[in-house]
Amino acid sequence: MKVIPVGIWGGYPKAESATSSFLIEHEGFRVLFDCGSGVLAQVQKYVSLDEIDAVVISHYHADHVADVGSLQYHHLIAYYTGRPLRKLTFYGHDRDADGFSKLTYKEVAEGHAVAPGETYEIGPFSVTFAETVHPVYCLAARFEADGKAAVFTADTEFHAPLAEFASGADLLVSEANLYEEYKGKSPGHMAGSEAGELARLAGAKRLLLTHLPQDGDVQLILSAAQEAFGGSARLAEAGEVIEI
Repeated sequence: MKVIPVGIWGGYPKAESATSSFLIEHEGFRVLFDCGSGVLAQVQKYVSLDEIDAVVISHYHADHVADVGSLQYHHLIAYYTGRPLRKLTFYGHDRDADGFSKLTYKEVAEGHAVAPGETYEIGPFSVTFAETVHPVYCLAARFEADGKAAVFTADTEFHAPLAEFASGADLLVSEANLYEEYKGKSPGHMAGSEAGELARLAGAKRLLLTHLPQDGDVQLILSAAQEAFGGSARLAEAGEVIEI
């Protein structure tokens, strides 16, 4: 399994970058996890848009879905110009009926509802979900293939049950949007120390931090996470290829 950070920012992207999004690949099958602002431009550095097989959406805040429509337009333009592609499949929860409805678009894209407690076979991956703590309904995702597991917290406050969901993960990709002085003061997000504690409780092998703030020294977030985790922790870097 390969994981490539496409974007690493929370809320909005810095110049020439994208909000938090990841390309997950195994056996030639490619899943995009979240498709927010700037993602469509950045992901083309690594694969063509034709090569994206499925998209998993954690929730319907703009920094996670802003480029969904543009990806659908890519497939629609291909259809209208005589180069029809296979229908693009989006996976997302239906607790937000309006957000979920927008995953299906004309002849080119179809939304499939997902929920905790079920396992979904998406290409070579077995994917499960867990509810997070966020101002809107949001799902963390666990991708498993060939005995390996990559877990993505999506947006969340520290939530001890997520440690069980992420138990034994070969890679835990955790949001870390807050500096320590804001811990507990911004609903729906974690500080670095909380991401590190989640990784420690989960027994994760590696921790990757994402959904980072645009201001300040993000190395401080990393340091807090490393101290709490005691294991291998890094800031996500767009374009790096992480093999699991």
